[in-house]
Order: sequence, then structure tokens, then C-alpha cells
Amino acid sequence: MSEHETLPTDPDDLRLLIHAHVDGELDAATSLALERRMAADPALAAEHARVTALQQAVRRLPRPEVGPEFQAHIAALGETGRRARPKIAFPSFEWRAMAASILVTAALASGITRWAMLRPEPDSFAAAIADDHRRALLAANPVDVASSDRHRVKPWLDAKLGFSPPAPDLAKDGFILIGGRVEVVGDMPMPALVYRHNEHLITLVAAPQEPAARSRPDAKNLSAAGLSLVHWSDGAFSYWAISDTERSVLDDFVSRFRAASTGG
Repeated sequence: MSEHETLPTDPDDLRLLIHAHVDGELDAATSLALERRMAADPALAAEHARVTALQQAVRRLPRPEVGPEFQAHIAALGETGRRARPKIAFPSFEWRAMAASILVTAALASGITRWAMLRPEPDSFAAAIADDHRRALLAANPVDVASSDRHRVKPWLDAKLGFSPPAPDLAKDGFILIGGRVEVVGDMPMPALVYRHNEHLITLVAAPQEPAARSRPDAKNLSAAGLSLVHWSDGAFSYWAISDTERSVLDDFVSRFRAASTGG
């Protein structure tokens, strides 16, 4: 039996294994088999990178302060549960750890973690985006979900990250949406849309931001890489568009994307 055959085939089971791997809960043989599977499967590798980045972001969150009222509420819930279900044996736990877990979960659900993740240094961030774009150009498939239908691409990104940017149809303007992927820039998972113009690809990385003033496109030539990058924000997302196409073409894409995505 091969190593791959020892792993589950169900995608949900594989995702659970990835979480266990990130938490260091797998035995050596299973970890090795999973790592080899991820090396051969870009989608699994992207999921592993996303889970790892999310775990690191959660660890960077400040430890929440737990007030006496919340402590009393948790204690009361535990007492109520014991009275209502006397036959069930609950494992012992330290209630402060449980309270912290509840607050962290609430933070994740409310999107606070997103803001904690999105404080990159501009120059290093641009360089990281350029590196990821070059890797995508060398890959057999530059996208994780291949589709020109934004109604498929956006829900896929939503399911992976909990948010997604506008994905306007610009085919009539010569910019064809070919799909999307999870881009891990540094340790931050972000949605990336990929458009094609003739033989060139344009990667558009988006990061949600706290309500802020809009900014006009700010261009940067990454001459050493033969790439051009344009950055702007619309008050909801910050965007980075990067490509090896002519600068005038990238500027045209940015202008059309901004016009088409206004208002969502």
C-alpha cells in the first residue's frame, strides 16, 4: 500500500488532517505521507499555508482580559449544565482557558483577526507579491479555482477566507477572469484574482481594511523583476495589481477594474 493510500480521500478529512499537522498532533509516518501529498497537490498546499498563517495570526492576538462578570457567567453555565445533565461526565478544564478560547473564536467570527493580519511594510509587501506572482507564472496552473464566472470564484474565496473582493467581468475590455487563488504573502492569507490579457497574466491581490479614506492608484516599477505594480484602496479593500504586461495595459486594467467595482 502506498503512502497516499494510507490517507483519507475525502477532502474534509484531509483538511482535518492538515489542521492536526499544523498543531503537531500527527505521528511521523502520517505527517510524512501528508507532506508528500501536499507537495503534489497545490490546493492542499495552499490550505496548509492558510491554516498555518491563521494560527500564527491568532497567536499574535493580545490575551483578552476576562472580567469578574464574565467569569461568574461561565461558572453559572457550567453549574447549569451539570444540573441539567447529571449523567454526563465532563473532562476537567481551566475555565480561564475556555473563556479565552470563546473570545478568540468570537474575534475570528467578527473579522478582528483580519485587521490584525493586515499591517505589512509597503516595500517588503510589494516584493513578496512580486515573488508570489512569479511563482504562479511558473506553476502548472496559476489558480486554485479555475473559472471565468465570478459567481463561482467569489464563493470559493469566501469559503476559504471568509471574505472576497469584487470580481467584475472585464472580458469585453480584453481582461478575462481565469480564476482565483489563496495568496500567502509573508504569513498573511489573502484572496487573489487572476485575469488574462492576451498572453499576459495580471494578479490582483486584495486585503480587507478598516474603514479608511480611498487612495488613488500609486504605481511602482519592479524593474529587476520585469514587473509593474499598482496599489490603491477603495475604503473597503486595499489592492495590489501586478503583471509583466506593458505598464499602459496595467494602468488600463486598474482603471476599468475600479470603475466596474464601484459600489461593490
